[in-house]
Amino acid sequence: MKYFAVSDNVDTLTGLRLTGIEGILAHERGEVYDAVSGVVADPGVGVLLITERLAGLCPDVLDSLKKSGSRLLVVEIPDRHGTGRSPDSITRYIKQAIGVKIN
Repeated sequence: MKYFAVSDNVDTLTGLRLTGIEGILAHERGEVYDAVSGVVADPGVGVLLITERLAGLCPDVLDSLKKSGSRLLVVEIPDRHGTGRSPDSITRYIKQAIGVKIN
């Protein structure tokens, strides 16, 4: 199983490549869709790492991948400038996924 990264930041992509993770640089919605389509078509890739900003450009595709139960695990990562998520994002995600509020 391979990892593949789609990043909008050269530094983030370079750091991931230093760990042996292949990837592509993308900045626009069309580039992100093409990259994700290529990853989905590659049976050797098991984990897609995508920066949060790019994930925000194509939430429809990523949500369908996450909910489909496919072999591909989609992980949104912050870039080197930090995260764009709110502090309670994981709690909200759990509530949305299973309908239970965690305090």
